[in-house]
Amino acid sequence: MAGTEITRRRLYWLGLAAMAVSAEGAPAKRAIGGAERWGIAELAFKGPQVGNPFLDVSLSADIRQNSQSITVPGFYDGDGIYRVRFSPPTEGIWHYVTKSNTAELNGREGSIHVHALSRNNHGPVRVANQFHFAYADGTPYKQIGTTSYAWTYQSDAICATTLKTLDGSPFNKIRMAVFPNGSVHFEPPYPFEGSPGHFDLERFNPIFFRRFEAYLKALQDRQIEADIILFHPYDGDKFGFDNLPTAADERYLRYVVARLSAFRNVWWSMANEYDAMKYKTEADFDRFFQIVQSADPYGRLRSIHHMHKFYDNNKPWVTHASIQSGAIAKDDERASILRDIWRKPVILDEVQYEGTCPYRWGQLSGEEMVSRFWVGTIAGAYVGHGEYIENENQAVWVGTGGKLHGTSASRIAFFRKVLEQGPKQGIDVIDKWYDRHLAGVPGEYYLHYFGKETPQSWNFVLPQEGLKDDMQFAVEILDTWNMTVTKLPDVFVLKRKDQYDFADTLGRSIPLPAKPWIALRITRV
Repeated sequence: MAGTEITRRRLYWLGLAAMAVSAEGAPAKRAIGGAERWGIAELAFKGPQVGNPFLDVSLSADIRQNSQSITVPGFYDGDGIYRVRFSPPTEGIWHYVTKSNTAELNGREGSIHVHALSRNNHGPVRVANQFHFAYADGTPYKQIGTTSYAWTYQSDAICATTLKTLDGSPFNKIRMAVFPNGSVHFEPPYPFEGSPGHFDLERFNPIFFRRFEAYLKALQDRQIEADIILFHPYDGDKFGFDNLPTAADERYLRYVVARLSAFRNVWWSMANEYDAMKYKTEADFDRFFQIVQSADPYGRLRSIHHMHKFYDNNKPWVTHASIQSGAIAKDDERASILRDIWRKPVILDEVQYEGTCPYRWGQLSGEEMVSRFWVGTIAGAYVGHGEYIENENQAVWVGTGGKLHGTSASRIAFFRKVLEQGPKQGIDVIDKWYDRHLAGVPGEYYLHYFGKETPQSWNFVLPQEGLKDDMQFAVEILDTWNMTVTKLPDVFVLKRKDQYDFADTLGRSIPLPAKPWIALRITRV
């Protein structure tokens, strides 16, 4: 198939607003219309195919609007086609000029016309209010994540099932790997040309990346963030991707960033269980962070995931902490300490798995999985879901996607609704001394979670911060497992007690159903 036809079909397939350059050449200047703010405007050029274009040809574009200038890296997409993908941060006309070490690609000029947002485009997710997240347009983003490492390595049919499952799920982020996992089922293509044991580390495989991008776009259309895991230790001695030479590591990172960073739903995770990668040091991961940070013109979110040893998340290239810990996930006090240490958003991305795994990390009940979402939220953090329940083919969601079989997802959907109905700025820890199970916004909104406890009543007492005499509050009892909301008919009027630094309702208490998994939602009237 001619390069021109490949380009046109690819742009249509991905829904990118761009014009293909003809194989016979291109005018010195051209205009690209129809790009959406925070969408993708793709510049495609015909260029040299001799030698190894992945190594021999450099390409970037300086893209300007008034005083704002963004340098965007380009990449080779095979068949003599080179691309630059631009995600415009503002509307209006942007002007570009290319830079390359080859005359065919150097000095190409043109303009990009950027129009307003579509209904479901809120822009990329960014850190907001120090410990929380929001889309670029200010819309709050309350992270409800899940993990499926190798779902894009499955058949088209299984991938379609995974997307259908996500359609009916509460998840707005999925952690997924670029490299295959040697311990689960996988199918080619691979990121490099060749086959296991015979990969050409100097040539990337555009077919792999086009398929991967199609699934990124499918996630974006569903408003699901893609937390892309760049390295992992689960090679199983099948591929060698966990032990690439230094030059290959750096080429890989720059190529992936050039291809994928324009997708507004992309996050970067430097590694899964970085400290289990026996061929890499912490200094290597410092370097990987810096490469990604410098190569990514859009500053997408960046984190790293650990097994036993925390990475130093205070380092400036880390935007938020990605944590694995079942122990921390059970204890809101320990989880809140991480916020105090790093002063950044904390996501408990791996809190163990709901499932029937022979190992204890995959044996959570549905109730316990749901509880960890509530505990993490009370700690001012965010939580990720995982499931390890084998299907008829002995595959599990965390490895290969497909269908969910557990009981937690629908309850997490209820939790997400509660979270999204809450304060726009996010849930924060309110009191670590008197009642560490209380969080929210002082004087306005409170969540109290009892977990496995089964109290028959709760004395209505709140920390004094943000309170004034005679404030009135409504109370709802949330059954987090049965997904019910019971609003109490009474309004509770607080009186401050200055000498004790709290306020109460003059001895009034709230009757509770004496069963586990109950929460209170307290809102100012």
